[in-house]
Amino acid sequence: MAGLTAANKLYKSGVKKGAFELCVIEGGNRIGGRINTSEFGGDRIEMGATWIHGIGGSPIYEIAQEIESLESDQPWECMDDFLDHHDPITIAENGYVLSPYIVNPVSNLFNSLVDFAQGKKKSIVGGIESDICVNGNESVGSFLKKGLESYWKLESRKNGIENGYGYGYGYGYGNGTWDKKSLEESIFAMHENTQRTYTAANDLHKLDYLSESEYVMFPGEEITIAKGYSSIIESLASALPSGVIQLGKKVNYIEWQDECVMMENKHGNGSRPVQIHFLDGTSISADHVIVTVSLGVLKAGILKKGNDSGMFGFSPPLPNYKIEAISRLGYGVVNKLFLELSPDFDLDRFPFLQMVFHKSDDHSKNPKIPWWIRKTAYLAPIYEKSRVSLCWFAGEEALKLESLPDEVILDEFSTTISSFLSQKDYNRNLKFEKVLKSGWGSDPLFMGSYSYIAVGSSSDDIDTLAEPLPNTTVMESTKSGSPLQILFAGEATHRTHYSTTHGAYFSGLREANRLLEHYHCIDV
Repeated sequence: MAGLTAANKLYKSGVKKGAFELCVIEGGNRIGGRINTSEFGGDRIEMGATWIHGIGGSPIYEIAQEIESLESDQPWECMDDFLDHHDPITIAENGYVLSPYIVNPVSNLFNSLVDFAQGKKKSIVGGIESDICVNGNESVGSFLKKGLESYWKLESRKNGIENGYGYGYGYGYGNGTWDKKSLEESIFAMHENTQRTYTAANDLHKLDYLSESEYVMFPGEEITIAKGYSSIIESLASALPSGVIQLGKKVNYIEWQDECVMMENKHGNGSRPVQIHFLDGTSISADHVIVTVSLGVLKAGILKKGNDSGMFGFSPPLPNYKIEAISRLGYGVVNKLFLELSPDFDLDRFPFLQMVFHKSDDHSKNPKIPWWIRKTAYLAPIYEKSRVSLCWFAGEEALKLESLPDEVILDEFSTTISSFLSQKDYNRNLKFEKVLKSGWGSDPLFMGSYSYIAVGSSSDDIDTLAEPLPNTTVMESTKSGSPLQILFAGEATHRTHYSTTHGAYFSGLREANRLLEHYHCIDV
Protein backbone atom coordinates (compact mmCIF):
# COMPACT_ATOMS: atom_id res chain seq x y z
CA MET A 1 0.00 0.00 0.00
CA ALA A 2 2.73 2.49 0.94
CA GLY A 3 4.95 1.76 -2.05
CA LEU A 4 2.21 1.78 -4.66
CA THR A 5 0.62 4.90 -3.18
CA ALA A 6 3.97 6.69 -3.39
CA ALA A 7 4.56 5.41 -6.94
CA ASN A 8 1.08 6.44 -8.04
CA LYS A 9 1.58 9.98 -6.74
CA LEU A 10 5.13 10.30 -8.10
CA TYR A 11 4.12 9.09 -11.54
CA LYS A 12 1.13 11.40 -11.89
CA SER A 13 2.86 14.47 -10.45
CA GLY A 14 6.53 14.00 -11.37
CA VAL A 15 7.29 11.38 -14.01
CA LYS A 16 4.71 12.78 -16.44
CA LYS A 17 6.46 16.14 -16.14
CA GLY A 18 9.85 14.65 -16.83
CA ALA A 19 11.17 15.41 -13.34
CA PHE A 20 12.50 11.89 -12.75
CA GLU A 21 12.25 8.22 -13.71
CA LEU A 22 10.47 5.67 -11.54
CA CYS A 23 10.83 1.97 -10.77
CA VAL A 24 8.84 -0.15 -8.28
CA ILE A 25 10.66 -3.20 -6.92
CA GLU A 26 8.63 -6.05 -5.39
CA GLY A 27 10.29 -9.03 -3.74
CA GLY A 28 7.30 -11.34 -4.17
CA ASN A 29 5.42 -12.62 -7.18
CA ARG A 30 2.38 -10.39 -6.64
CA ILE A 31 1.64 -6.80 -5.68
CA GLY A 32 -0.12 -5.88 -2.44
CA GLY A 33 2.19 -6.91 0.38
CA ARG A 34 0.13 -7.60 3.51
CA ILE A 35 -3.01 -7.10 1.42
CA ASN A 36 -3.96 -10.37 -0.27
CA THR A 37 -7.52 -11.14 -1.37
CA SER A 38 -8.22 -14.82 -2.06
CA GLU A 39 -11.11 -17.31 -2.34
CA PHE A 40 -12.20 -20.18 -0.12
CA GLY A 41 -15.32 -22.31 -0.29
CA GLY A 42 -16.70 -20.15 -3.09
CA ASP A 43 -16.43 -16.97 -0.98
CA ARG A 44 -14.07 -14.03 -1.41
CA ILE A 45 -11.87 -13.75 1.67
CA GLU A 46 -8.94 -11.68 2.92
CA MET A 47 -5.72 -13.38 3.96
CA GLY A 48 -4.33 -10.12 5.31
CA ALA A 49 -5.79 -6.63 5.74
CA THR A 50 -9.54 -6.95 6.18
CA TRP A 51 -11.21 -3.80 7.47
CA ILE A 52 -11.63 -0.18 6.54
CA HIS A 53 -11.24 1.14 10.09
CA GLY A 54 -13.78 3.95 10.07
CA ILE A 55 -15.16 5.41 6.86
CA GLY A 56 -15.05 9.07 7.93
CA GLY A 57 -12.01 10.60 6.26
CA SER A 58 -10.50 7.30 5.16
CA PRO A 59 -8.70 7.47 1.81
CA ILE A 60 -9.24 3.73 1.41
CA TYR A 61 -12.99 4.21 1.67
CA GLU A 62 -12.84 7.04 -0.88
CA ILE A 63 -10.95 4.86 -3.37
CA ALA A 64 -13.34 1.94 -2.77
CA GLN A 65 -16.29 4.23 -3.50
CA GLU A 66 -14.64 5.66 -6.59
CA ILE A 67 -13.88 2.25 -8.14
CA GLU A 68 -17.22 0.78 -6.98
CA SER A 69 -15.66 -1.94 -4.84
CA LEU A 70 -18.15 -1.79 -1.99
CA GLU A 71 -20.71 -4.06 -3.66
CA SER A 72 -20.27 -7.45 -5.30
CA ASP A 73 -22.32 -10.29 -6.75
CA GLN A 74 -19.91 -12.84 -5.28
CA PRO A 75 -20.30 -13.55 -1.53
CA TRP A 76 -17.49 -11.99 0.47
CA GLU A 77 -16.12 -11.74 3.99
CA CYS A 78 -18.85 -9.40 5.15
CA MET A 79 -18.46 -9.82 8.90
CA ASP A 80 -19.24 -6.17 9.60
CA ASP A 81 -22.87 -6.79 8.70
CA PHE A 82 -23.03 -10.16 10.48
CA LEU A 83 -21.41 -9.00 13.72
CA ASP A 84 -23.57 -5.88 13.87
CA HIS A 85 -26.85 -7.78 13.67
CA HIS A 86 -26.21 -11.03 15.54
CA ASP A 87 -25.58 -11.37 19.25
CA PRO A 88 -22.95 -13.97 20.04
CA ILE A 89 -23.61 -17.09 22.05
CA THR A 90 -21.01 -17.27 24.80
CA ILE A 91 -20.13 -20.76 25.96
CA ALA A 92 -17.70 -21.74 28.69
CA GLU A 93 -15.37 -24.69 28.31
CA ASN A 94 -17.14 -28.07 28.51
CA GLY A 95 -20.31 -26.66 26.96
CA TYR A 96 -21.97 -24.37 29.50
CA VAL A 97 -23.97 -21.60 27.80
CA LEU A 98 -23.53 -18.37 29.72
CA SER A 99 -26.32 -15.94 30.42
CA PRO A 100 -25.89 -12.34 29.22
CA TYR A 101 -26.36 -11.40 32.89
CA ILE A 102 -22.95 -12.96 33.55
CA VAL A 103 -21.20 -11.95 30.31
CA ASN A 104 -22.41 -8.40 29.69
CA PRO A 105 -21.10 -6.70 32.87
CA VAL A 106 -17.59 -8.06 32.23
CA SER A 107 -17.77 -7.17 28.53
CA ASN A 108 -18.95 -3.66 29.36
CA LEU A 109 -16.14 -3.29 31.90
CA PHE A 110 -13.50 -4.39 29.40
CA ASN A 111 -14.77 -2.09 26.64
CA SER A 112 -14.97 0.79 29.11
CA LEU A 113 -11.38 0.23 30.23
CA VAL A 114 -10.13 0.16 26.63
CA ASP A 115 -12.07 3.31 25.75
CA PHE A 116 -10.59 5.03 28.81
CA ALA A 117 -7.06 3.97 27.87
CA GLN A 118 -7.56 5.26 24.33
CA GLY A 119 -8.89 8.59 25.58
CA LYS A 120 -12.39 8.05 24.22
CA LYS A 121 -14.00 8.26 27.68
CA LYS A 122 -13.11 10.10 30.86
CA SER A 123 -14.67 7.54 33.19
CA ILE A 124 -14.88 3.77 33.59
CA VAL A 125 -17.93 1.63 34.41
CA GLY A 126 -18.65 1.94 38.13
CA GLY A 127 -16.40 4.97 38.48
CA ILE A 128 -13.47 2.71 39.34
CA GLU A 129 -10.94 4.96 37.59
CA SER A 130 -10.24 6.62 40.95
CA ASP A 131 -9.02 3.24 42.26
CA ILE A 132 -6.55 2.69 39.40
CA CYS A 133 -3.07 4.15 39.70
CA VAL A 134 -1.30 4.50 36.34
CA ASN A 135 2.51 4.59 36.39
CA GLY A 136 4.79 6.23 33.85
CA ASN A 137 5.92 2.96 32.28
CA GLU A 138 2.54 1.22 32.47
CA SER A 139 1.44 -1.49 30.06
CA VAL A 140 -2.08 -1.95 28.74
CA GLY A 141 -2.08 -5.43 30.29
CA SER A 142 -1.28 -4.21 33.80
CA PHE A 143 -3.86 -1.42 33.48
CA LEU A 144 -6.54 -3.92 32.48
CA LYS A 145 -5.59 -6.20 35.38
CA LYS A 146 -5.91 -3.30 37.81
CA GLY A 147 -9.28 -2.47 36.30
CA LEU A 148 -10.63 -5.98 36.82
CA GLU A 149 -9.34 -6.09 40.41
CA SER A 150 -10.98 -2.72 41.15
CA TYR A 151 -14.22 -4.03 39.69
CA TRP A 152 -14.09 -7.06 41.99
CA LYS A 153 -13.50 -4.81 45.01
CA LEU A 154 -16.51 -2.72 44.03
CA GLU A 155 -18.69 -5.82 43.64
CA SER A 156 -17.47 -7.17 46.98
CA ARG A 157 -18.44 -3.93 48.71
CA LYS A 158 -21.85 -4.04 47.06
CA ASN A 159 -22.38 -7.54 48.38
CA GLY A 160 -21.02 -6.73 51.81
CA ILE A 161 -17.98 -8.90 51.28
CA GLU A 162 -14.77 -7.06 52.08
CA ASN A 163 -12.52 -10.05 51.49
CA GLY A 164 -11.93 -10.43 47.77
CA TYR A 165 -11.53 -14.18 48.21
CA GLY A 166 -15.16 -14.36 49.21
CA TYR A 167 -16.42 -12.79 46.01
CA GLY A 168 -18.56 -15.24 44.11
CA TYR A 169 -19.04 -17.67 46.98
CA GLY A 170 -22.11 -19.80 46.49
CA TYR A 171 -22.14 -19.52 42.70
CA GLY A 172 -21.63 -22.70 40.72
CA TYR A 173 -21.40 -23.29 36.99
CA GLY A 174 -20.83 -26.53 35.11
CA ASN A 175 -21.11 -28.99 37.96
CA GLY A 176 -18.71 -27.00 40.07
CA THR A 177 -15.99 -26.52 37.41
CA TRP A 178 -16.48 -22.75 37.52
CA ASP A 179 -17.01 -20.23 40.30
CA LYS A 180 -18.16 -16.74 39.49
CA LYS A 181 -14.78 -15.06 39.93
CA SER A 182 -12.87 -17.51 37.77
CA LEU A 183 -15.62 -17.33 35.16
CA GLU A 184 -15.46 -13.54 35.04
CA GLU A 185 -11.68 -13.69 34.82
CA SER A 186 -11.91 -16.03 31.83
CA ILE A 187 -14.56 -13.87 30.10
CA PHE A 188 -12.22 -10.91 30.60
CA ALA A 189 -9.33 -12.96 29.15
CA MET A 190 -11.48 -13.76 26.11
CA HIS A 191 -11.73 -10.04 25.37
CA GLU A 192 -8.01 -9.59 26.00
CA ASN A 193 -7.32 -12.21 23.34
CA THR A 194 -9.45 -10.30 20.85
CA GLN A 195 -7.52 -7.15 21.76
CA ARG A 196 -4.26 -8.98 21.03
CA THR A 197 -5.42 -9.54 17.44
CA TYR A 198 -6.29 -5.84 17.14
CA THR A 199 -2.85 -4.75 18.33
CA ALA A 200 -0.60 -7.67 17.21
CA ALA A 201 0.92 -7.77 20.71
CA ASN A 202 1.63 -11.32 21.86
CA ASP A 203 1.10 -10.13 25.43
CA LEU A 204 -0.81 -6.96 26.36
CA HIS A 205 1.74 -6.46 29.13
CA LYS A 206 4.17 -5.51 26.32
CA LEU A 207 1.80 -2.85 24.90
CA ASP A 208 2.53 0.71 26.06
CA TYR A 209 -0.36 2.33 27.94
CA LEU A 210 0.48 6.00 27.46
CA SER A 211 0.69 5.65 23.67
CA GLU A 212 -2.83 4.23 23.39
CA SER A 213 -4.43 7.67 23.62
CA GLU A 214 -2.27 8.98 20.75
CA TYR A 215 -3.57 6.39 18.29
CA VAL A 216 -6.29 7.90 16.05
CA MET A 217 -9.41 6.11 14.84
CA PHE A 218 -11.49 7.42 11.97
CA PRO A 219 -15.15 8.02 12.83
CA GLY A 220 -17.97 5.98 11.34
CA GLU A 221 -18.54 2.30 10.81
CA GLU A 222 -15.83 -0.26 10.12
CA ILE A 223 -16.52 -2.23 6.96
CA THR A 224 -14.98 -4.82 4.66
CA ILE A 225 -14.56 -4.36 0.91
CA ALA A 226 -16.95 -6.41 -1.20
CA LYS A 227 -14.68 -6.78 -4.22
CA GLY A 228 -11.67 -7.35 -2.00
CA TYR A 229 -8.90 -5.21 -0.57
CA SER A 230 -6.74 -6.13 -3.57
CA SER A 231 -9.06 -4.05 -5.76
CA ILE A 232 -7.66 -0.96 -4.01
CA ILE A 233 -4.10 -2.07 -4.75
CA GLU A 234 -4.93 -2.87 -8.38
CA SER A 235 -6.47 0.58 -8.80
CA LEU A 236 -3.32 2.30 -7.51
CA ALA A 237 -1.09 0.15 -9.72
CA SER A 238 -3.25 0.65 -12.81
CA ALA A 239 -1.92 4.21 -13.26
CA LEU A 240 1.62 2.91 -13.78
CA PRO A 241 2.82 1.91 -17.25
CA SER A 242 3.83 -1.65 -18.00
CA GLY A 243 7.34 -2.44 -16.82
CA VAL A 244 7.46 0.06 -13.95
CA ILE A 245 6.63 -2.68 -11.41
CA GLN A 246 9.24 -5.44 -11.32
CA LEU A 247 8.16 -8.62 -9.49
CA GLY A 248 10.38 -11.24 -7.91
CA LYS A 249 13.25 -8.84 -7.23
CA LYS A 250 14.41 -9.68 -3.70
CA VAL A 251 16.75 -7.05 -2.30
CA ASN A 252 19.89 -8.21 -0.52
CA TYR A 253 21.09 -4.81 0.66
CA ILE A 254 20.89 -1.12 -0.12
CA GLU A 255 24.21 0.72 -0.43
CA TRP A 256 24.08 4.41 0.36
CA GLN A 257 26.41 7.31 1.16
CA ASP A 258 26.35 8.23 4.83
CA GLU A 259 27.65 11.49 6.27
CA CYS A 260 31.22 10.24 6.73
CA VAL A 261 31.53 9.12 3.10
CA MET A 262 30.00 12.37 1.88
CA MET A 263 32.50 14.47 3.78
CA GLU A 264 35.37 12.38 2.35
CA ASN A 265 34.48 12.54 -1.34
CA LYS A 266 31.89 15.33 -1.46
CA HIS A 267 30.06 13.01 -3.85
CA GLY A 268 31.31 15.11 -6.71
CA ASN A 269 31.51 12.52 -9.50
CA GLY A 270 27.87 12.90 -10.50
CA SER A 271 27.01 9.22 -10.06
CA ARG A 272 23.83 8.14 -8.37
CA PRO A 273 24.40 7.72 -4.63
CA VAL A 274 22.21 4.66 -3.94
CA GLN A 275 22.90 1.13 -5.18
CA ILE A 276 20.24 -1.56 -4.73
CA HIS A 277 21.76 -5.03 -4.74
CA PHE A 278 19.53 -8.06 -5.42
CA LEU A 279 19.89 -11.66 -4.32
CA ASP A 280 20.31 -12.74 -7.94
CA GLY A 281 23.55 -10.75 -8.14
CA THR A 282 22.20 -7.83 -10.18
CA SER A 283 21.93 -4.23 -9.02
CA ILE A 284 20.50 -0.88 -10.04
CA SER A 285 21.46 2.66 -9.10
CA ALA A 286 19.13 5.45 -8.01
CA ASP A 287 19.13 8.96 -6.64
CA HIS A 288 16.47 8.07 -4.06
CA VAL A 289 14.77 4.94 -2.73
CA ILE A 290 11.58 4.79 -0.68
CA VAL A 291 11.90 1.73 1.56
CA THR A 292 8.50 0.24 2.42
CA VAL A 293 9.43 -3.14 3.88
CA SER A 294 7.74 -4.19 7.11
CA LEU A 295 9.09 -3.34 10.55
CA GLY A 296 9.72 -7.08 10.99
CA VAL A 297 12.06 -7.09 8.00
CA LEU A 298 13.81 -3.96 9.31
CA LYS A 299 14.24 -5.61 12.72
CA ALA A 300 15.87 -8.62 11.08
CA GLY A 301 17.94 -6.35 8.85
CA ILE A 302 19.60 -4.48 11.71
CA LEU A 303 21.02 -7.83 12.86
CA LYS A 304 22.54 -8.50 9.45
CA LYS A 305 26.31 -8.94 9.33
CA GLY A 306 27.99 -7.28 6.36
CA ASN A 307 26.47 -8.04 2.98
CA ASP A 308 25.51 -11.65 3.70
CA SER A 309 22.73 -12.75 1.39
CA GLY A 310 19.35 -13.96 2.54
CA MET A 311 18.46 -11.01 4.76
CA PHE A 312 17.58 -7.45 3.82
CA GLY A 313 19.98 -4.80 5.09
CA PHE A 314 21.90 -1.57 4.54
CA SER A 315 25.53 -0.78 3.78
CA PRO A 316 26.74 1.11 5.70
CA PRO A 317 24.37 0.08 8.52
CA LEU A 318 21.65 2.44 9.61
CA PRO A 319 22.63 5.07 12.20
CA ASN A 320 22.43 3.95 15.83
CA TYR A 321 19.53 6.25 16.66
CA LYS A 322 17.44 4.64 13.93
CA ILE A 323 18.51 1.12 14.91
CA GLU A 324 17.49 1.82 18.50
CA ALA A 325 14.04 3.08 17.43
CA ILE A 326 13.51 -0.02 15.26
CA SER A 327 14.56 -2.25 18.17
CA ARG A 328 12.21 -0.62 20.68
CA LEU A 329 9.05 -0.59 18.56
CA GLY A 330 6.79 -3.63 18.73
CA TYR A 331 5.87 -5.84 15.81
CA GLY A 332 3.70 -8.94 16.05
CA VAL A 333 2.03 -11.78 14.21
CA VAL A 334 -1.72 -12.09 13.59
CA ASN A 335 -3.11 -14.94 11.51
CA LYS A 336 -6.55 -15.89 10.26
CA LEU A 337 -7.94 -19.41 10.16
CA PHE A 338 -10.81 -20.16 7.77
CA LEU A 339 -12.76 -23.41 8.17
CA GLU A 340 -15.36 -24.83 5.79
CA LEU A 341 -18.27 -26.79 7.27
CA SER A 342 -19.45 -30.05 5.74
CA PRO A 343 -22.45 -29.76 3.35
CA ASP A 344 -24.78 -31.80 5.59
CA PHE A 345 -24.51 -29.45 8.57
CA ASP A 346 -27.58 -27.28 9.29
CA LEU A 347 -26.28 -23.73 8.99
CA ASP A 348 -29.20 -22.40 11.03
CA ARG A 349 -27.72 -24.24 13.98
CA PHE A 350 -24.22 -22.81 13.78
CA PRO A 351 -23.87 -19.73 16.01
CA PHE A 352 -21.56 -16.76 16.29
CA LEU A 353 -19.63 -18.44 19.07
CA GLN A 354 -17.61 -16.74 21.81
CA MET A 355 -15.42 -19.23 23.68
CA VAL A 356 -14.48 -18.93 27.35
CA PHE A 357 -11.56 -21.17 28.30
CA HIS A 358 -10.20 -22.25 31.65
CA LYS A 359 -6.79 -20.85 32.44
CA SER A 360 -3.95 -23.05 31.22
CA ASP A 361 -3.02 -24.07 34.77
CA ASP A 362 -6.59 -24.90 35.83
CA HIS A 363 -7.14 -28.57 36.69
CA SER A 364 -10.69 -28.37 35.28
CA LYS A 365 -9.54 -27.69 31.74
CA ASN A 366 -10.38 -30.16 28.97
CA PRO A 367 -7.15 -32.05 28.10
CA LYS A 368 -8.35 -32.55 24.51
CA ILE A 369 -8.20 -28.81 23.77
CA PRO A 370 -4.65 -27.89 22.64
CA TRP A 371 -2.87 -24.86 24.05
CA TRP A 372 -2.76 -23.00 20.73
CA ILE A 373 -6.57 -22.85 20.56
CA ARG A 374 -6.99 -21.60 24.14
CA LYS A 375 -6.20 -17.99 23.27
CA THR A 376 -8.58 -17.53 20.40
CA ALA A 377 -11.81 -15.77 21.29
CA TYR A 378 -14.52 -16.51 18.77
CA LEU A 379 -15.56 -18.46 15.71
CA ALA A 380 -18.15 -16.96 13.37
CA PRO A 381 -19.44 -17.39 9.82
CA ILE A 382 -18.00 -14.75 7.49
CA TYR A 383 -21.57 -13.79 6.63
CA GLU A 384 -24.98 -15.15 7.60
CA LYS A 385 -25.36 -18.82 6.61
CA SER A 386 -21.92 -19.05 5.04
CA ARG A 387 -20.26 -22.46 5.28
CA VAL A 388 -16.97 -20.66 5.84
CA SER A 389 -16.16 -19.61 9.40
CA LEU A 390 -13.27 -17.57 10.69
CA CYS A 391 -11.25 -17.20 13.85
CA TRP A 392 -8.17 -15.09 14.62
CA PHE A 393 -4.89 -15.92 16.35
CA ALA A 394 -2.10 -13.69 17.65
CA GLY A 395 1.43 -14.13 18.92
CA GLU A 396 2.76 -17.57 19.82
CA GLU A 397 -0.53 -19.24 18.93
CA ALA A 398 -0.48 -17.63 15.48
CA LEU A 399 3.03 -18.95 14.87
CA LYS A 400 2.02 -22.42 16.05
CA LEU A 401 -0.93 -22.37 13.66
CA GLU A 402 1.46 -21.73 10.76
CA SER A 403 3.49 -24.82 11.63
CA LEU A 404 0.59 -27.30 11.86
CA PRO A 405 -0.55 -29.55 8.99
CA ASP A 406 -4.13 -29.01 7.81
CA GLU A 407 -5.26 -32.43 9.03
CA VAL A 408 -4.08 -31.67 12.60
CA ILE A 409 -5.88 -28.31 12.57
CA LEU A 410 -9.07 -29.97 11.31
CA ASP A 411 -8.96 -32.68 13.94
CA GLU A 412 -8.10 -30.50 16.94
CA PHE A 413 -10.42 -27.65 16.01
CA SER A 414 -13.36 -29.99 15.34
CA THR A 415 -12.81 -31.62 18.73
CA THR A 416 -12.68 -28.25 20.47
CA ILE A 417 -15.78 -26.78 18.84
CA SER A 418 -17.77 -30.00 19.34
CA SER A 419 -17.00 -29.88 23.07
CA PHE A 420 -18.29 -26.30 23.27
CA LEU A 421 -21.49 -27.04 21.36
CA SER A 422 -22.29 -30.40 22.93
CA GLN A 423 -24.74 -29.20 25.60
CA LYS A 424 -27.02 -27.43 23.10
CA ASP A 425 -26.98 -30.17 20.46
CA TYR A 426 -25.39 -27.78 17.97
CA ASN A 427 -22.76 -30.30 16.99
CA ARG A 428 -24.92 -32.86 15.24
CA ASN A 429 -23.01 -33.73 12.04
CA LEU A 430 -20.49 -31.00 12.87
CA LYS A 431 -17.46 -31.48 10.69
CA PHE A 432 -14.98 -29.09 9.16
CA GLU A 433 -13.84 -30.34 5.77
CA LYS A 434 -11.20 -27.81 4.71
CA VAL A 435 -9.00 -25.17 6.28
CA LEU A 436 -7.10 -22.17 4.94
CA LYS A 437 -4.66 -20.23 7.11
CA SER A 438 -2.46 -17.20 6.67
CA GLY A 439 1.24 -17.42 7.45
CA TRP A 440 2.60 -13.92 7.91
CA GLY A 441 5.12 -14.79 10.61
CA SER A 442 7.07 -17.35 8.59
CA ASP A 443 7.02 -15.37 5.33
CA PRO A 444 10.51 -13.83 4.94
CA LEU A 445 9.06 -10.89 2.99
CA PHE A 446 6.99 -9.77 6.00
CA MET A 447 8.08 -11.66 9.17
CA GLY A 448 4.86 -10.67 10.93
CA SER A 449 1.69 -8.64 10.51
CA TYR A 450 1.79 -5.10 11.89
CA SER A 451 3.41 -2.79 14.40
CA TYR A 452 2.52 -1.56 17.86
CA ILE A 453 4.15 0.71 20.43
CA ALA A 454 5.80 -1.54 22.97
CA VAL A 455 6.60 -0.71 26.58
CA GLY A 456 9.90 1.17 26.48
CA SER A 457 9.15 2.80 23.13
CA SER A 458 6.98 5.75 22.18
CA SER A 459 5.45 7.53 19.21
CA ASP A 460 8.73 9.44 18.91
CA ASP A 461 10.35 6.20 17.75
CA ILE A 462 7.90 6.09 14.86
CA ASP A 463 8.93 9.62 13.85
CA THR A 464 12.58 8.61 14.11
CA LEU A 465 11.98 5.62 11.85
CA ALA A 466 10.25 7.89 9.32
CA GLU A 467 13.18 10.35 9.04
CA PRO A 468 15.02 10.18 5.69
CA LEU A 469 18.74 9.51 5.36
CA PRO A 470 21.34 10.95 5.31
CA ASN A 471 20.94 13.34 8.23
CA THR A 472 19.98 16.68 6.69
CA THR A 473 21.56 18.67 9.56
CA VAL A 474 25.01 17.22 8.80
CA MET A 475 24.50 17.80 5.07
CA GLU A 476 23.63 21.44 5.59
CA SER A 477 26.68 21.99 7.79
CA THR A 478 29.06 20.34 5.29
CA LYS A 479 27.25 21.57 2.17
CA SER A 480 27.91 18.23 0.52
CA GLY A 481 26.21 14.99 -0.42
CA SER A 482 22.98 13.92 -2.04
CA PRO A 483 19.84 14.53 0.00
CA LEU A 484 16.94 12.12 0.48
CA GLN A 485 18.86 9.02 -0.48
CA ILE A 486 16.75 6.68 1.66
CA LEU A 487 13.19 7.52 2.61
CA PHE A 488 10.98 5.33 4.80
CA ALA A 489 7.27 4.59 4.43
CA GLY A 490 4.84 1.92 5.60
CA GLU A 491 2.32 1.54 8.41
CA ALA A 492 5.06 1.46 11.08
CA THR A 493 6.20 4.96 10.06
CA HIS A 494 2.89 6.75 10.74
CA ARG A 495 2.66 8.21 14.24
CA THR A 496 -1.12 8.14 14.69
CA HIS A 497 -2.35 5.52 12.19
CA TYR A 498 0.28 2.78 12.53
CA SER A 499 -0.88 -0.82 11.95
CA THR A 500 -3.46 0.20 9.32
CA THR A 501 -3.66 0.29 5.54
CA HIS A 502 -4.67 3.93 5.61
CA GLY A 503 -1.61 4.66 7.77
CA ALA A 504 0.52 3.00 5.07
CA TYR A 505 -1.33 5.04 2.42
CA PHE A 506 -0.68 8.33 4.24
CA SER A 507 3.00 7.44 4.70
CA GLY A 508 3.40 6.74 0.99
CA LEU A 509 1.89 10.12 0.15
CA ARG A 510 4.14 11.78 2.71
CA GLU A 511 7.33 10.47 1.12
CA ALA A 512 6.13 11.07 -2.43
CA ASN A 513 5.37 14.66 -1.51
CA ARG A 514 8.79 14.99 0.11
CA LEU A 515 10.40 14.14 -3.23
CA LEU A 516 7.98 16.25 -5.26
CA GLU A 517 8.86 19.26 -3.11
CA HIS A 518 12.54 18.49 -3.60
CA TYR A 519 12.04 18.65 -7.38
CA HIS A 520 9.77 21.70 -7.14
CA CYS A 521 6.72 19.99 -8.62
CA ILE A 522 3.79 22.33 -8.04
CA ASP A 523 0.77 20.12 -7.35
CA VAL A 524 1.87 18.58 -4.06
